[in-house]
Amino acid sequence: MTRPRHRRSVFARIRGDRRGATIIEFAIVVPVLMVLLMGAFDLLHQIYAQSILDGALQKAARDSAIEGGAANAATFDQQVWAMVKIVAPDATYQASRKSYSTFQSIKPEEFVDKNADNICNNGENFTDINGNGTWDLDPGVTGQGGAEDVTQYTMTVTYPRLFPVARLMGWPSTMSIASTTLLKNQPYDSQKVQVSTNGSCK
Repeated sequence: MTRPRHRRSVFARIRGDRRGATIIEFAIVVPVLMVLLMGAFDLLHQIYAQSILDGALQKAARDSAIEGGAANAATFDQQVWAMVKIVAPDATYQASRKSYSTFQSIKPEEFVDKNADNICNNGENFTDINGNGTWDLDPGVTGQGGAEDVTQYTMTVTYPRLFPVARLMGWPSTMSIASTTLLKNQPYDSQKVQVSTNGSCK
């Protein structure tokens, strides 16, 4: 028994109908495109926030280097934070300052490594730059320091991501950016240099 001719023609028309194909393709492509776009926007926002943080930190560091800057450190931190919050409203921050007598002293304290193990121990002698009686990997002193000291100013900012792409991409829900600058304080007074002494590692 043969099928009616009109039934075969209906099936042929259905098989050849491509009018809905675009909708299906659109439904497949759009989610992927949206994820890529949000990922790109997230990256661009991070770059912009980083540039804001870098610029604000540089200005705050210059303001901190003048006389009285140490007393206003918290105010300068708040000013940097306020600038970043323009682009990352829910941001939080952590700021730190360390001072050194010179740029050359921003390194581990020198010691005589008799046993060549790269560790200051077993009574090996070292140069105690900051006068605390112990060998330091970083001899910096916490704070802004005084006149003509070199200050390392660091701020880390953490904020929630603006775009809901983190979960899809396996990223953390928050972003952390950091900036560090080195600046020598103004010579508004005589520099109080800590006299180096010899120490002995245990």
